[in-house]
Amino acid sequence: MPRATTNRRSRRRHKSAPTPAAPAPRTPRGQATRAALIRAAREIFERDGFLEARITDITSRADAATGSFYSYFSSKEQIFSALIDTINEEEGLHPPTMDFLADAGDELVARVAEHHREYLQHYARNAKLMSVMEQVTNISDSFRRHRTEAAQPFMHANAEAIRRLQAAGLADPKLDPMQSARSLSTMVSRSAFVAFVLEEEGLEALDVLVPTLTRLWVNALAIPVNPADLAKFA
Repeated sequence: MPRATTNRRSRRRHKSAPTPAAPAPRTPRGQATRAALIRAAREIFERDGFLEARITDITSRADAATGSFYSYFSSKEQIFSALIDTINEEEGLHPPTMDFLADAGDELVARVAEHHREYLQHYARNAKLMSVMEQVTNISDSFRRHRTEAAQPFMHANAEAIRRLQAAGLADPKLDPMQSARSLSTMVSRSAFVAFVLEEEGLEALDVLVPTLTRLWVNALAIPVNPADLAKFA
Protein backbone atom coordinates (compact mmCIF):
# COMPACT_ATOMS: atom_id res chain seq x y z
CA MET A 1 0.00 0.00 0.00
CA PRO A 2 2.70 2.59 0.83
CA ARG A 3 4.26 1.98 -2.59
CA ALA A 4 1.00 2.95 -4.34
CA THR A 5 0.86 6.15 -2.29
CA THR A 6 4.42 7.03 -3.30
CA ASN A 7 3.60 6.50 -6.97
CA ARG A 8 0.60 8.81 -6.75
CA ARG A 9 2.75 11.45 -5.14
CA SER A 10 5.35 11.13 -7.88
CA ARG A 11 2.74 12.07 -10.48
CA ARG A 12 1.44 15.10 -8.61
CA ARG A 13 2.69 18.49 -9.80
CA HIS A 14 3.44 21.31 -7.39
CA LYS A 15 1.92 24.44 -8.94
CA SER A 16 3.13 26.98 -6.43
CA ALA A 17 4.82 30.16 -7.58
CA PRO A 18 8.63 30.09 -7.78
CA THR A 19 10.22 30.47 -4.36
CA PRO A 20 12.40 33.59 -4.10
CA ALA A 21 16.06 32.81 -3.63
CA ALA A 22 17.36 33.20 -0.09
CA PRO A 23 19.84 36.03 0.41
CA ALA A 24 23.47 35.00 0.01
CA PRO A 25 25.34 34.65 3.31
CA ARG A 26 27.59 37.59 4.08
CA THR A 27 30.15 35.95 6.32
CA PRO A 28 32.72 33.26 5.51
CA ARG A 29 31.12 31.05 8.15
CA GLY A 30 27.70 31.49 6.58
CA GLN A 31 29.09 30.76 3.13
CA ALA A 32 30.77 27.61 4.44
CA THR A 33 27.55 26.43 6.11
CA ARG A 34 25.51 27.03 2.97
CA ALA A 35 28.08 25.16 0.85
CA ALA A 36 28.07 22.26 3.33
CA LEU A 37 24.28 22.06 3.15
CA ILE A 38 24.39 21.95 -0.64
CA ARG A 39 27.02 19.18 -0.62
CA ALA A 40 24.97 17.22 1.89
CA ALA A 41 21.81 17.77 -0.14
CA ARG A 42 23.43 16.16 -3.15
CA GLU A 43 24.25 13.03 -1.17
CA ILE A 44 20.75 12.77 0.28
CA PHE A 45 18.94 13.49 -2.99
CA GLU A 46 21.05 10.96 -4.87
CA ARG A 47 20.51 8.38 -2.14
CA ASP A 48 16.79 8.87 -1.46
CA GLY A 49 15.36 10.76 -4.45
CA PHE A 50 13.60 14.10 -4.11
CA LEU A 51 10.29 12.97 -2.63
CA GLU A 52 11.79 10.84 0.13
CA ALA A 53 14.68 13.15 1.00
CA ARG A 54 14.25 14.90 4.35
CA ILE A 55 15.62 18.26 5.43
CA THR A 56 16.66 16.73 8.76
CA ASP A 57 18.81 14.19 6.90
CA ILE A 58 20.45 17.00 4.93
CA THR A 59 21.26 19.04 8.04
CA SER A 60 22.49 15.96 9.86
CA ARG A 61 24.84 15.07 7.00
CA ALA A 62 26.07 18.68 6.91
CA ASP A 63 26.57 18.64 10.69
CA ALA A 64 24.32 21.69 10.95
CA ALA A 65 21.36 22.52 13.17
CA THR A 66 18.02 21.87 11.50
CA GLY A 67 16.91 25.43 12.21
CA SER A 68 19.95 26.84 10.42
CA PHE A 69 18.69 25.35 7.15
CA TYR A 70 16.05 28.07 6.94
CA SER A 71 18.66 30.80 7.21
CA TYR A 72 19.76 29.82 3.71
CA PHE A 73 16.84 28.00 2.08
CA SER A 74 13.08 28.19 2.46
CA SER A 75 12.33 24.69 1.19
CA LYS A 76 13.69 21.40 -0.09
CA GLU A 77 12.93 22.58 -3.62
CA GLN A 78 14.98 25.73 -3.16
CA ILE A 79 18.09 23.89 -2.01
CA PHE A 80 17.72 21.48 -4.92
CA SER A 81 17.63 24.45 -7.33
CA ALA A 82 20.73 25.85 -5.64
CA LEU A 83 22.45 22.48 -6.02
CA ILE A 84 21.70 22.34 -9.74
CA ASP A 85 22.91 25.93 -10.19
CA THR A 86 26.13 25.06 -8.38
CA ILE A 87 26.79 22.02 -10.56
CA ASN A 88 26.02 24.07 -13.68
CA GLU A 89 28.58 26.68 -12.63
CA GLU A 90 31.24 24.09 -11.83
CA GLU A 91 30.75 21.61 -14.67
CA GLY A 92 27.80 22.44 -16.89
CA LEU A 93 24.80 20.18 -17.27
CA HIS A 94 23.54 21.66 -20.52
CA PRO A 95 24.68 20.44 -23.92
CA PRO A 96 27.53 22.73 -24.96
CA THR A 97 26.71 25.80 -26.99
CA MET A 98 27.51 25.77 -30.68
CA ASP A 99 28.86 29.32 -30.88
CA PHE A 100 32.33 27.99 -31.67
CA LEU A 101 31.26 26.34 -34.92
CA ALA A 102 30.87 29.13 -37.44
CA ASP A 103 34.64 29.72 -37.47
CA ALA A 104 35.65 26.07 -37.07
CA GLY A 105 36.57 25.54 -40.71
CA ASP A 106 38.05 22.11 -41.35
CA GLU A 107 37.89 21.38 -37.61
CA LEU A 108 34.08 21.52 -37.47
CA VAL A 109 33.37 17.79 -37.16
CA ALA A 110 36.21 17.30 -34.68
CA ARG A 111 34.92 20.14 -32.52
CA VAL A 112 31.36 18.81 -32.54
CA ALA A 113 32.65 15.38 -31.48
CA GLU A 114 34.87 16.91 -28.80
CA HIS A 115 32.03 18.91 -27.28
CA HIS A 116 29.65 15.97 -27.37
CA ARG A 117 32.23 13.86 -25.56
CA GLU A 118 32.83 16.53 -22.93
CA TYR A 119 29.11 16.96 -22.22
CA LEU A 120 28.44 13.21 -22.10
CA GLN A 121 31.32 12.71 -19.67
CA HIS A 122 29.86 15.39 -17.37
CA TYR A 123 26.43 13.79 -17.66
CA ALA A 124 27.73 10.31 -16.86
CA ARG A 125 29.51 11.60 -13.76
CA ASN A 126 26.28 13.24 -12.60
CA ALA A 127 23.86 10.53 -13.71
CA LYS A 128 22.27 10.02 -10.28
CA LEU A 129 21.67 13.72 -9.90
CA MET A 130 20.27 13.97 -13.42
CA SER A 131 17.78 11.25 -12.54
CA VAL A 132 16.59 13.27 -9.56
CA MET A 133 16.43 16.42 -11.66
CA GLU A 134 14.13 14.65 -14.10
CA GLN A 135 11.91 13.65 -11.18
CA VAL A 136 11.71 17.20 -9.82
CA THR A 137 11.02 18.63 -13.29
CA ASN A 138 8.04 16.31 -13.62
CA ILE A 139 6.45 17.23 -10.30
CA SER A 140 7.33 20.90 -9.80
CA ASP A 141 6.16 23.66 -12.12
CA SER A 142 8.39 26.22 -10.42
CA PHE A 143 11.51 24.09 -10.85
CA ARG A 144 10.55 23.35 -14.46
CA ARG A 145 10.34 27.09 -15.09
CA HIS A 146 13.67 27.61 -13.34
CA ARG A 147 15.30 24.91 -15.46
CA THR A 148 13.80 26.29 -18.67
CA GLU A 149 14.95 29.81 -17.86
CA ALA A 150 18.48 28.61 -17.12
CA ALA A 151 18.61 26.87 -20.52
CA GLN A 152 17.60 29.95 -22.54
CA PRO A 153 21.10 31.45 -22.96
CA PHE A 154 22.27 28.11 -24.38
CA MET A 155 19.31 27.89 -26.76
CA HIS A 156 19.75 31.44 -28.06
CA ALA A 157 23.51 30.98 -28.50
CA ASN A 158 22.90 27.77 -30.43
CA ALA A 159 20.25 29.38 -32.63
CA GLU A 160 22.61 32.24 -33.43
CA ALA A 161 25.36 29.77 -34.33
CA ILE A 162 23.00 28.02 -36.75
CA ARG A 163 22.11 31.37 -38.32
CA ARG A 164 25.79 32.08 -38.85
CA LEU A 165 26.32 28.66 -40.41
CA GLN A 166 23.34 29.29 -42.71
CA ALA A 167 24.67 32.71 -43.67
CA ALA A 168 28.01 31.13 -44.54
CA GLY A 169 26.27 28.52 -46.70
CA LEU A 170 27.22 25.72 -44.32
CA ALA A 171 23.77 24.69 -43.08
CA ASP A 172 20.35 24.11 -44.63
CA PRO A 173 18.85 27.61 -45.01
CA LYS A 174 15.30 26.24 -44.77
CA LEU A 175 15.74 25.14 -41.16
CA ASP A 176 14.35 27.31 -38.38
CA PRO A 177 17.40 28.15 -36.22
CA MET A 178 15.68 28.12 -32.82
CA GLN A 179 13.70 24.94 -33.43
CA SER A 180 16.81 23.27 -34.82
CA ALA A 181 18.79 24.31 -31.74
CA ARG A 182 16.13 22.91 -29.43
CA SER A 183 15.85 19.66 -31.36
CA LEU A 184 19.59 19.03 -31.46
CA SER A 185 20.00 19.88 -27.79
CA THR A 186 17.14 17.53 -26.91
CA MET A 187 18.65 14.76 -29.01
CA VAL A 188 21.95 14.97 -27.14
CA SER A 189 20.51 15.36 -23.64
CA ARG A 190 17.85 12.64 -23.99
CA SER A 191 20.39 10.25 -25.48
CA ALA A 192 22.52 10.86 -22.41
CA PHE A 193 19.52 10.30 -20.12
CA VAL A 194 18.66 6.99 -21.74
CA ALA A 195 22.25 5.75 -21.74
CA PHE A 196 23.40 6.82 -18.29
CA VAL A 197 20.18 6.99 -16.24
CA LEU A 198 17.76 4.46 -17.72
CA GLU A 199 20.27 1.94 -19.03
CA GLU A 200 22.93 2.71 -16.39
CA GLU A 201 25.74 2.39 -18.91
CA GLY A 202 29.31 3.39 -18.14
CA LEU A 203 31.74 5.65 -19.95
CA GLU A 204 32.37 2.90 -22.50
CA ALA A 205 29.07 3.98 -24.06
CA LEU A 206 30.88 7.08 -25.33
CA ASP A 207 32.57 4.98 -28.00
CA VAL A 208 29.17 4.59 -29.68
CA LEU A 209 27.35 7.71 -28.51
CA VAL A 210 29.93 10.29 -29.61
CA PRO A 211 30.27 9.20 -33.27
CA THR A 212 26.54 8.49 -33.60
CA LEU A 213 25.43 11.85 -32.18
CA THR A 214 28.11 13.65 -34.20
CA ARG A 215 26.90 12.09 -37.46
CA LEU A 216 23.25 12.79 -36.64
CA TRP A 217 24.06 16.37 -35.66
CA VAL A 218 26.00 17.13 -38.85
CA ASN A 219 23.46 15.37 -41.06
CA ALA A 220 20.51 17.13 -39.43
CA LEU A 221 21.89 20.54 -40.41
CA ALA A 222 22.96 19.25 -43.85
CA ILE A 223 26.47 20.53 -43.23
CA PRO A 224 28.76 19.69 -46.16
CA VAL A 225 31.74 17.81 -44.76
CA ASN A 226 34.43 15.59 -46.15
CA PRO A 227 33.33 11.93 -45.71
CA ALA A 228 36.84 11.22 -44.48
CA ASP A 229 36.26 13.59 -41.56
CA LEU A 230 33.16 11.69 -40.51
CA ALA A 231 34.94 8.37 -41.01
CA LYS A 232 37.34 9.31 -38.21
CA PHE A 233 34.45 9.07 -35.79
CA ALA A 234 32.91 5.85 -37.12
